[in-house]
Amino acid sequence: MKLSGLGLRCVRGEREVFSGLDVTAESGRAVAITGPNGAGKTSLLRLLAGLLAMAGGSISLEGGDPELTLPEQAHYLGHRDALKPALSVGENLSFWREFLGGGASGESVAAQALAAVGLDHVAHLPAAYLSAGQRRRLSIARLLAVKR
Repeated sequence: MKLSGLGLRCVRGEREVFSGLDVTAESGRAVAITGPNGAGKTSLLRLLAGLLAMAGGSISLEGGDPELTLPEQAHYLGHRDALKPALSVGENLSFWREFLGGGASGESVAAQALAAVGLDHVAHLPAAYLSAGQRRRLSIARLLAVKR
């Protein structure tokens, strides 16, 4: 797969964050996005994931399903964990599987995802009890439990 953004322009509020930006990310390759605070790194990632509207430019996904939107084919794992502290580890993962359309046989897939990140033994605990590293691993389990 290859994700390409050409001539990207991002405006947040009334401020132009960036414009004329080209970026390419291919399967099996890493892309490093660097810059000072406020330069638009997170905005770029959210734009590429389809979570922000572009003010200009185009994004294409080669090798993807042409019937699906980009957000339906991509995960976004930001710096904040999207977890509900009062829900258990298993309930948090079940919520995201249902919300993101994880499909049938969710319990076995969820259990496998938790085992893969070493959290199967704490599936019953509230997410509030998790350390920062465990919270991050639970977020990664979401990527494993819902294929994109």
